[in-house]
Amino acid sequence: MLRYLAPRCTPGVEVVSGLSYSRTFGRGWFVVTNLEVVLTPNRDSVLARIRRLFDVDTDLSPIHQALSTDPLLAPLIRRRPGLRVAGAMDRFELALRAVLGQQVSVVAASTFSGRLAAMLGEPVRDAPAGLTRLNVKAEHVAASRPSKIARIGLTRARAETVVALAKAVVAGLVLRDDRDPEAQIVELRTVKGIGDWTASYIAMRALHWPDAFPHGDLGLRKAAGGLTAKELLAVAERWRPYRAYAAMHLWASLHA
Repeated sequence: MLRYLAPRCTPGVEVVSGLSYSRTFGRGWFVVTNLEVVLTPNRDSVLARIRRLFDVDTDLSPIHQALSTDPLLAPLIRRRPGLRVAGAMDRFELALRAVLGQQVSVVAASTFSGRLAAMLGEPVRDAPAGLTRLNVKAEHVAASRPSKIARIGLTRARAETVVALAKAVVAGLVLRDDRDPEAQIVELRTVKGIGDWTASYIAMRALHWPDAFPHGDLGLRKAAGGLTAKELLAVAERWRPYRAYAAMHLWASLHA
């Protein structure tokens, strides 16, 4: 999990160091080491989100039993039997990160995310080393012009998508608690610039939908043997309703 999260950390907001994960959240910060949590005040209100981030409340037994019958996934599950799906502390933050990660490397997406945090995130004091900013809020992005957001290095079109997403969140049009994940994917795709990959990735991590599957992802297609997006989607039918867990194992196999 830490190997997955480390390159995706937003500089100034999140840090993976050794076997610990720390980040700012709300008005403070927390540190997680081997699932022992050190928190600033408001422990109870934050702890549930931390457990969701690390997916620790999911019973992996039925998932692994189902996926282990597949010849492609069986050896991957034997290699990493405890692998879980990385979640999110904040739905908008993850959705924003997904948009920033469109058609760029993981490193580039983290760079953009860090620049945006430096631009719009409030400073935090007395936090562990490396934590300098609170995560960016949808309200702050929605109130910004695309031309300002583009200064972090985005194209004008991508900056417009960032602002449009934030406005949709503030207006309650997307990422609503009263909608099922499949409906939310449809709603996310109404935001200009958000397609299948982005919406599915958001559903996988921000909405914690175990069957979400960004089948157009180049890494997944490579890990599955160089399949086309259409071919991978067809193969993934046999992994339902746990395609998100299959995706994590396929991504992890690229770094074996």
